[in-house]
Amino acid sequence: MAETPVTPIAVIGMGCRLPGGIDSPAAFWQALLRRDDLVTKVPLDRWDADEYYDPEPGVPGRSVSKWGAFLDDVAGFDADFFGYGEREAPSIDPQHRLLLETSWEALEHAGLAPADISGSSTGVFLGMTHNDYQMVAAEADALDGAYGFAGTNFSLASGRVAYALGVHGPALTVDSACSSGLLAIHMACRSLHESESDLALAGGASLLLDPKKMVAGSAQGMLSPTGRCHAFDIGADGFV
Repeated sequence: MAETPVTPIAVIGMGCRLPGGIDSPAAFWQALLRRDDLVTKVPLDRWDADEYYDPEPGVPGRSVSKWGAFLDDVAGFDADFFGYGEREAPSIDPQHRLLLETSWEALEHAGLAPADISGSSTGVFLGMTHNDYQMVAAEADALDGAYGFAGTNFSLASGRVAYALGVHGPALTVDSACSSGLLAIHMACRSLHESESDLALAGGASLLLDPKKMVAGSAQGMLSPTGRCHAFDIGADGFV
């Protein structure tokens, strides 16, 4: 039986936000060359790490880890640029905001303007798994506002990007835990191979904004008490 030929896929543009102030693929490459360690203590603009920290495993409401890799200024967003008013913008999950900005930057990196792909069969495939902003909004009694549901719904992340760019291909958000972004890329490749999409944007976002999941992960014994993954090493004691 003859094999179906697979057309190679070209990656023509990228955009990113990563820990350590990295805001471009070039900056990420330089960090790799320098072998930068981007793991830090939980910054105060997320939560008070010391309040939730206890080196003793199993302490209720506490975590054996107070470390992670965190983005700077996750609240920053050029709402006017994307057409969001002052009432709606604060309700939008910062993960949605990051995906909007980096999708736009990926097009610029590719030498394309949104007008070049507006109306085209461009697909948007995104991966997300953390809904911390929903918890933050609920605690602030903001979830039942006019934009509470749309602002924190995973499906709206891909919809926002598709709407902002005016594209008409598939727009979907997937959740497969840690592999969500990779699954989104897989689905984008399938869509291109099957000629469902002429062009595709694929990626993901992951932000920890509330200590509850870190506390829960610690209770399950998932987190490293040393703040290091030690991948493939006999000293591995959890992840960060």
